[in-house]
Amino acid sequence: MKKILNLLNNSKVKMVIILTFLFFIYTSICAISYANQVSNDIANSVFRLHVIANSDSNEDQNLKYIVRDKLLEYMNELCINCSTKEEAISIAQNNLNNFKELALQTIREEGFDYSVNVNIGNFEFPTKYYGDISLPAGYYDALKVEIGEAKGQNWWCVMFPPLCFTDVTSGVVPEESKEDLENTLTDEEFSIVSDNSLDIQVKFKILEILNSTGLITAKK
Repeated sequence: MKKILNLLNNSKVKMVIILTFLFFIYTSICAISYANQVSNDIANSVFRLHVIANSDSNEDQNLKYIVRDKLLEYMNELCINCSTKEEAISIAQNNLNNFKELALQTIREEGFDYSVNVNIGNFEFPTKYYGDISLPAGYYDALKVEIGEAKGQNWWCVMFPPLCFTDVTSGVVPEESKEDLENTLTDEEFSIVSDNSLDIQVKFKILEILNSTGLITAKK
C-alpha cells in the first residue's frame, strides 16, 4: 500500500494518470458526438411508421399486420414520385384523414369495431433491425397508428424511403428498397445501417442507452 501511495505521489505518474483520464474523456465526447450526429442525420432522412395493436392476442396482432399492409400500400401509391422525406410527410399530412378512414374500414372488414388514432409527430424509436438493415435508436418523424386501446406490441418500419417488408416471416428487405435508402443517405450512413456486425450492434446499443438517459439525441 505504501509503495502505491509513493507511486501516486510521483509527479510523472500523476501526469500520466491525468493525461490518460483526459484522453478517455476526449474520446468519449468524440464518440458520443459522432453517434449523435449519425443518429440525427439518419433520422432526418427517413419517415417511419409505428402501428400499435389493441392487445397482444393473436387476433389483435394479426389485425395489426393487416392494417399495416393497407396503410403501406396506400402510402406507396401516394408517394410513388416522392424524392424527399419532407415531401412524403407533407403528402401524408394532407391525407391524414384518409389514413384513419382506411384503417377504420379495414378493421370493420375484419369484424372488429376498434377506434383508431392516427397522427404524425416526432417519436422515440428503439434500435430496430430489418433483415440486414438496421436503424439506430433515436427520435424519428413518423406516422403513428394506435388501434383500440393500443396496449399490444408495436410494429416499426420505414415509410420513406419504402423499407418495410410485408412478409414478416422472411424479414428480407427488397434490393430496390435498399437502393432507395442508399440514395437517401450518405455513403457513410448507409454503410453503418447496412452493417449488422457485432461491433455495430454494440454501438447501436450504447446509443440506445445514451438516448434513453437523455444524454444525446434530444427530442425535436
